[in-house]
Amino acid sequence: MGRIADEKVLVLDFGSQYAQLIARRVRQQRVYCEIVRHDIAAARIKELAPRGIILSGGPASVYAPQSPKCDPGIFQLDVPMLGICYGMQLACEALGGRVAHAPSREYGRATCRVTSDNDLFADVPRETRVWMSHGDQVTDVPDAFVPLAQTDTCPFAAVRHRHRPIYGLQFHPEVTHTPEGNAILGNFLFRVCRCSGSWRLGDFADETIETVRRRVGPSRVICGLSGGVDSAVVAALLARAIGPQLSCILVDNGLLRQGEAESVIREFSDHFKTDLHVVQAQDRFLAALVGQINPQDKRRRIGHVFIECFADEAAKIDDARFLAQGTLYPDVIESGGSRDGPAATIKLHHNVGGLPEDLSFQLIEPLRDLFKDEVRQLGLQLGLPEEIVWRHPFPGPGLAVRCLGEVTRQRLEVLRQADAIVVEEIKAAGLYRSTAQSFAVLLPVQSVGVMGDSRTYEDVVAVRSIDSEDFMTADWSHLPYELLARVSTRIINEVAGVNRVVYDVSSKPPATIEWE
Repeated sequence: MGRIADEKVLVLDFGSQYAQLIARRVRQQRVYCEIVRHDIAAARIKELAPRGIILSGGPASVYAPQSPKCDPGIFQLDVPMLGICYGMQLACEALGGRVAHAPSREYGRATCRVTSDNDLFADVPRETRVWMSHGDQVTDVPDAFVPLAQTDTCPFAAVRHRHRPIYGLQFHPEVTHTPEGNAILGNFLFRVCRCSGSWRLGDFADETIETVRRRVGPSRVICGLSGGVDSAVVAALLARAIGPQLSCILVDNGLLRQGEAESVIREFSDHFKTDLHVVQAQDRFLAALVGQINPQDKRRRIGHVFIECFADEAAKIDDARFLAQGTLYPDVIESGGSRDGPAATIKLHHNVGGLPEDLSFQLIEPLRDLFKDEVRQLGLQLGLPEEIVWRHPFPGPGLAVRCLGEVTRQRLEVLRQADAIVVEEIKAAGLYRSTAQSFAVLLPVQSVGVMGDSRTYEDVVAVRSIDSEDFMTADWSHLPYELLARVSTRIINEVAGVNRVVYDVSSKPPATIEWE
């Protein structure tokens, strides 16, 4: 893609939990960014011709025998470089500095004082709060480096090379806990790397549409719709690219949220005018789930039935050579699916329902260069309604993993009604966009209650609402008591068979976002 190739920044990943966040922060400043292996060859970097290189943080110590290293040739490329935490220590050590275990470790907020005028800290206050997370630090720098900033316990909180465009930060500018972090990253991008900030999602969409048209030609493309954001944006993009050559398949498994299937059908039948195939398979899925209470067994059975339903329907579509799916950039880098991507495979890639390779389709993944927030922006640009674009994430197995214990039609209906009330009240309070996920969970226990003058022994519903930026970590949402009271009252009054509502106040870790 022309504009992307013209101007990019590479993040060398040394195992940081923040590597993806660094890339997102760069892209938010309209500079295209990719995450690559920490040991990528200097010659390969030269081929990619980046405007800048960022060395990420990481959990290792640079002086440890098996610590990850980069090709030392990258320091001779004369490409602007910013080392962050471990990345700074690595650069300083490679160029003659010394790194050692810090006498006073820093985890959390610290006051950083800028001690030297320079481009990296242009227009940044001389004293600012930063986020530290390190047990090692640079203890000695050669004459080739100039100290730029310090904290009470870290004399080299930031440095620059006297003769080369190499900078280092001991703190993390990419996290929100460093208030001036975006300004510091912006200074590196625009003052040091001389980027123009020309990357636009609109350009991405136009170029992707043209690429898809050329590749597909007169053939037909199948796209699986799940009701989620990613598949909806893929379908909208393909509808714009190839129009009537797109066939969408929605497998209604009976495990979707209230009104979800109807919303997808309405949007892609009426608005985008796609060839939409709806497979009514509620009975098949429920039959497969009879007696199943183990969450992994539930997932496995749901996956198998989905594959059967999707494959059966796909076989009815003539001239279909391509299968489109909503693979995102985090999926690509975490599965090691890129030539220059991180060396370690963090997780297996989850494609459309785990479809088998023997379906004999060529794969189209038009969103594989985008992060989730970029996908949402693209969806709005393509004309998708906000109710789909900003819909909270939903697990692949649907309500089956929020219905703890055995999944039955009756229990699903109880859960679906309770979940709809949670979402409705969160939206009414104006908190839907500020919370990352809000939903109900039906527990496999009953509790004693009193309704009127009668004793009841009925179901318990747990309400879960979390705040998260990347879903790798999450905190429980501190919802107003009045809102929680309305949710509880409505569920107990309106959902037959429920007499108790509890609120989940667990963070991730140690808990997970979903209960199963």
